[in-house]
Amino acid sequence: MSQDYLPASVAPAVNGHDATGVGQGGGNFWILALGSVGVVFGDIGTSPLYALQTALGHFKVENLGPTQVVGVVSLIIWALLIVVTAKYVLFLMQADNKGEGGILSLMALAQTALGRRATVAFLLGVAGSALFSGDAIITPAISVLSALEGLNQVDPDLAPFVLPATVVILILLFLVQSRGTAGVAAFFGPIMMAFFLVNAALGIMHIPDAWVIMRALSPLPGLEFLFGHGAFGFVVLGSVFLAVTGAEALYADMGHFGRRPIQAAWLFLVLPALMVNYLGQGALIIANPSAVQNPYYLLAPTWALLPMVLLATIATVIASQAVITGAFSLARQAIQLGLLPRLEIIHTSDTQEGQIFIPRVNRVLLLGVLALVLLFRSSSALANAYGIAVSGTMVATTALAFFVVWRLWRWPLWGALALVCAFLSIDLGFFIANLYKVFDGGWVPLTLGAAMAVVMWTWTRGSHILSAKTHRDSIPITDLIKMLEKSKPVRVPGTAIFLTSDPSVAPSSLMHNLKHNKVMHERVVMMCVNTETTPRVPAAQRFEVRKLSPDFVALTLRFGYMESPRIPVALAALRKAGLKFDIMTTSFFLGRRSLKPSPNSGMPHWQDLLFIALAKQATSAPDFFNLPSDRVVELGAQMKV
Repeated sequence: MSQDYLPASVAPAVNGHDATGVGQGGGNFWILALGSVGVVFGDIGTSPLYALQTALGHFKVENLGPTQVVGVVSLIIWALLIVVTAKYVLFLMQADNKGEGGILSLMALAQTALGRRATVAFLLGVAGSALFSGDAIITPAISVLSALEGLNQVDPDLAPFVLPATVVILILLFLVQSRGTAGVAAFFGPIMMAFFLVNAALGIMHIPDAWVIMRALSPLPGLEFLFGHGAFGFVVLGSVFLAVTGAEALYADMGHFGRRPIQAAWLFLVLPALMVNYLGQGALIIANPSAVQNPYYLLAPTWALLPMVLLATIATVIASQAVITGAFSLARQAIQLGLLPRLEIIHTSDTQEGQIFIPRVNRVLLLGVLALVLLFRSSSALANAYGIAVSGTMVATTALAFFVVWRLWRWPLWGALALVCAFLSIDLGFFIANLYKVFDGGWVPLTLGAAMAVVMWTWTRGSHILSAKTHRDSIPITDLIKMLEKSKPVRVPGTAIFLTSDPSVAPSSLMHNLKHNKVMHERVVMMCVNTETTPRVPAAQRFEVRKLSPDFVALTLRFGYMESPRIPVALAALRKAGLKFDIMTTSFFLGRRSLKPSPNSGMPHWQDLLFIALAKQATSAPDFFNLPSDRVVELGAQMKV
């Protein structure tokens, strides 16, 4: 690691439950519900563009009868009811971490529940978040591609323009990320509401084409289809799963809008619109089996095709924006929890903490999305790569929920096992059903997830090894204070703040300053910045001051994993609390390490090299902590890892 400070000093969490369901968003309930329609449901809301088409695409047109169509639509509807409604909306959204949701929030809760025996929770959290990163790359590609493929229905001569237009839209989408989304986010909700209402209207128009489709509201046709088609039914189930991709967003974005607004938007708008649209698509295919080539767009009358393509394209861009923003938030959480190196985080809004932009993550996402579009070239081909990442994340999320239900909610073991295993059996079924796609594109999310998991594992492991080595080779701060009382070095006016990850030992920057400059400031502050396993830390608990001697003070700053660790802001609050110092006479001392691989580091040589490469990508501590550059002194040293 390039600095003394390790950003993963995680303290014990204090679990809190969002009793009101309003979360961090506050404000009017229905405004929050409308906002959630624009952000939370973009991914799952655009699934009708390709889900049923892909699932029924396994059949030849001549073999596609009412039994097959009703069975598949029934599977889709009940997947929405069980996986999304029952598991996420009604169950998992109760497992909030101070109002925040998502795989890493759940991991933090599970680690709190398990105490020191948290390795299994850590591994599940890393696996789930790694697979989610693969989803963040696939979603923009498949969503925009599927929307623009509607141009084929408008005019077959426009088909050659689908791929170039997709590339242009995606490039523009990622280029505008640095400007932030606060200015346009207000339009997301109304646009997506219009999108859902139009989808519902088109579905209602076509249900009379074949009233038999209403049998799909019963789970029996779906079960008969699944068990009556053997292995082939399982293959189709893997494509049915495309209808519930995006369910993780319901949980991950809970902190922005609150539990109850999201639940209301899902139950009263999004779910009915999706169900009606799938029923309409199914009725259309029963009446005209050739419509299976693109049932979503064939719901619309000919005159409305081009407006539908435009509306769907805008909706998929919004869905992609939500996933990209979610990737930024996940990356920030991972950085704060010590799973990734410090990366530059740019705040694009002065009023909204969640409006962030991470340039390196943005570039990686753009390159990955463009590579997928150019490699697969169609949404139907790309669908093979989609389900594995999301279903794997769902399995990890459900497994983590077991520890929360059992240990934090204090359910009896049999009750926790019964509930979680019921959901887990469905998640595992979908995951296994998607495994057949491995050689047809499913290797993409597995490769991306494996690579991200290796990166997180390497960074965490290397940071712990480096921290242990630093602690072992350092002098206890109490011993140093006794030595300084005897040697009495030259004192200079002002305050020196030394950043350290371990306040019990003297940081290398302090030792180098004494060794080379042979002076010590009048006031010395040993500052440790901890990241809690709660999303936000109340102002009253932000800092802890402990006097070590008349001249030495140990200061601990605490930030939640959803917060940016802005040290000057925290110090300003500290001054109001009575700690006297002047920022203009304060110097911040940091250690900058140059790392070299070591033959006995405890990691394989390739992992040493990867850890060093990751450390070089880390942004500087002054930038990460928002320190004034003219008040920072960095002292370098070489160290083997």
